[in-house]
Amino acid sequence: MSVAEGSVRDVLAANLKQVRTQRGLSLSELSRRSKIGKATLSQLESGTGNPTIETVFSLSRVLEVPISDLVDRRPSDGVTVVRAADVELLSGEGVDLRPLRRIESGDSMFEVYDQQVRAGCTQESLGHTGTEHTVVQAGRLGVRVNGRTVELGPGDYVGFDAAMPHSYTALDGAVRSVLLLHYRAEQRLHLSDPGPNACGPGDSAWPPPQDTASS
Repeated sequence: MSVAEGSVRDVLAANLKQVRTQRGLSLSELSRRSKIGKATLSQLESGTGNPTIETVFSLSRVLEVPISDLVDRRPSDGVTVVRAADVELLSGEGVDLRPLRRIESGDSMFEVYDQQVRAGCTQESLGHTGTEHTVVQAGRLGVRVNGRTVELGPGDYVGFDAAMPHSYTALDGAVRSVLLLHYRAEQRLHLSDPGPNACGPGDSAWPPPQDTASS
């Protein structure tokens, strides 16, 4: 079942408990490592919580699994068509993600997302599993990776190790892009059953201060 066939909340509830159990972690230990409250984790596993991008990426980082191992199921073979209107948004402080496709090839796995950075917003990430690739379709995107900043326009590409702290900032109106996450074999965990504050215009500053140790 793909996200389009079931809510992110329901799919995460089923997958999170299974992955946590396979990792041998209690709710308390997962709460300690992820800095997510035990009550919140319990709600997520029962299907009553409200997952955000920050929560899902934090769990992906701590559990060391691809994001789609938490919020997606393996799609059926054949022609796959995903309508934007049918995909549930996964939202964060400044970004809206639509999971479109999980692609497995040999020892690698890829996740494809339609990504929109909201106007005047910044999305921060402490890092997560995988290699991150972004191609800007519309707008101007500021990208900061481990202290280094770049600006991208339509058609521009950036790629980096997603384990490094990084952020996306919409510099001039909303930014539309394609996000591709790539996972190597050692970064994957096969499931046994495959079946900052909210922002507004002007809230973010660009470019941010440079770290002394840039990549």
